[in-house]
Amino acid sequence: MAEDRTPAEIRPEKLSKDSRFQFECHKMVKCFTKCCRGINIVLTPYDIIRLKNRLELPSDEFLAIYTKPEILEKTDLPVVTLKMLDDDQESCPFVRDDGCLVYADRPTSCRYYPLGVASLSHKEGADDDGFYFFVHESHCLGFEEPKQWRVEEWRKDQGVDIHDEINAEWTDLVVRKRSFPKNVMLTEEAKRMFFLASYNIDKFRDFVFNSSFLERYTIDPETVTAIKADEIALLKFGMRWLKFLLFKEGDFKLRESVVDK
Repeated sequence: MAEDRTPAEIRPEKLSKDSRFQFECHKMVKCFTKCCRGINIVLTPYDIIRLKNRLELPSDEFLAIYTKPEILEKTDLPVVTLKMLDDDQESCPFVRDDGCLVYADRPTSCRYYPLGVASLSHKEGADDDGFYFFVHESHCLGFEEPKQWRVEEWRKDQGVDIHDEINAEWTDLVVRKRSFPKNVMLTEEAKRMFFLASYNIDKFRDFVFNSSFLERYTIDPETVTAIKADEIALLKFGMRWLKFLLFKEGDFKLRESVVDK
């Protein structure tokens, strides 16, 4: 998801994966790190996993220290944004004058910059070529650098293609909910489960393995082994469960004893 910018800073040009642009960012560019200040970055589930592991924190501690909760516009879904420092520039907590302290594990939006990515509506198999646009801020001098890119080259170079693949099912849930009429609201319990599975991966693991969850659903042993050992597998499992919980779709099945009750 793209960071929150004012409309004047976004070019209305729609880009595809084959669109070309000119850009490069490095320490010799005079505006270096200015794009890391005064911004609102919505964090994705995979962002949380990368950052909390980088800082060696459990997910609930990372959320408490480095994020703030918000309701995503037009979705009624709870998300988190990166909590900026209380300085005169509202700086990212991880930025220093010589660069980013967590660069290898930086969020998805930071990897996309100076591009943004968006979807207009939820349609099965719609717009497979992608919908991208420039986040062109007046202070950014990276566009004056001679380096040429295709959008798809940039995505792979920045590692954002991997982030998109891991976040794909979560993004689909968000886009689908955005297409619902405004009066179709989620229950508070549904929103709590969405937040848990999306962001608090350690507590979601506890929920799956230390509650009645596995007694309520028919989950094959191979999946149970995989989600117990791997956070990414657990995250994707959680997104499939949310799809069932919110939209009654997918391959999740309640045990017959639960259905009878």
